[in-house]
Amino acid sequence: MTSLTQKNTLSNYWQIALWLALFTIFYNIAEGVISIFFGISDEALTLFGFGADSFIEVMSGMGILAMVIRIRQNPNTSRTRFEITALRITGTAFYLLAVGLGATAIYNLVAAHKPQTTLPGLIISVVSIAVMWTLVMGKRRIGRALNSPPILADANCTMVCIYMSLVLLASSIIYELTGFGFVDSIGALGLIYFSIKEGRESFDKANGMECDCEDEDCKE
Repeated sequence: MTSLTQKNTLSNYWQIALWLALFTIFYNIAEGVISIFFGISDEALTLFGFGADSFIEVMSGMGILAMVIRIRQNPNTSRTRFEITALRITGTAFYLLAVGLGATAIYNLVAAHKPQTTLPGLIISVVSIAVMWTLVMGKRRIGRALNSPPILADANCTMVCIYMSLVLLASSIIYELTGFGFVDSIGALGLIYFSIKEGRESFDKANGMECDCEDEDCKE
């Protein structure tokens, strides 16, 4: 009975992980499309970059979704290979996130470009902070319950999006109050280190799990 209860509990946790991944994907697609639309219409490059980075979060979410589906369909096989793949997708997403942040920040500084308005960025960032914080808490809870490094790494990826939202919020407020349009680029440069660090850690975890997998002769 205890074994059956534990199996049902794990099944419920994987179901929640599935819904979290799906919500991450669809929310970030919507956020990315809306942010890019207003970024172009208002010539707000930071908001446009924020929208582009939302699609990197989609990539991480898709890696987690694929992993969860495969594990649920193959419950009696080793899940290590699945998690290695998901970790590497998340790590790649972090590196792309850093590149996107750097390119956007440098372009803003060099071009000395100022947006027409940052009001949409202010609204979008507030909504994003609330939603992403809830996602982070949910992913960390499920990741710990399932002892899943990829889900925990995906939670860190979502946390980076919160930092980006805070940068977008601060820059939007400062620009609306002062007209100083470059503070967002300066703040975004500080996030690059975090993104690269988390990306490296994801790949390090994947490499460590791959060594364990080879020792155990894991199957795909």
